[in-house]
Amino acid sequence: MNVQQEVLRAVDEVLSLGGRAAAFTRDTSLGTLLDSMAVVGLITLIQERLDIVIDDDEIVGDNFATVGALVDLVASKLG
Repeated sequence: MNVQQEVLRAVDEVLSLGGRAAAFTRDTSLGTLLDSMAVVGLITLIQERLDIVIDDDEIVGDNFATVGALVDLVASKLG
C-alpha cells in the first residue's frame, strides 16, 4: 500500500478537490486548506479506510501542517 496515495485520496475526497490532490507533494501545505471540520472528516475517513486509530493527543497542527507530516503520522499507525 502506498500511504501517501491513500492520504491524498482522503484529502481529495474530504476537500472535494476533484483529483487535484494527486499532484500534491510531501511539502504541500495543508494548513490553509484544512479547517477544524475538514480535519475531523479527514481523521474519520483515514481511520475507517485504513483501520487505524489517531489518538486525541496526535490531533495537533504539526501533524496536519503538510502532506508529509500527515503521511508520516498515518505510516506510524500502520506500523
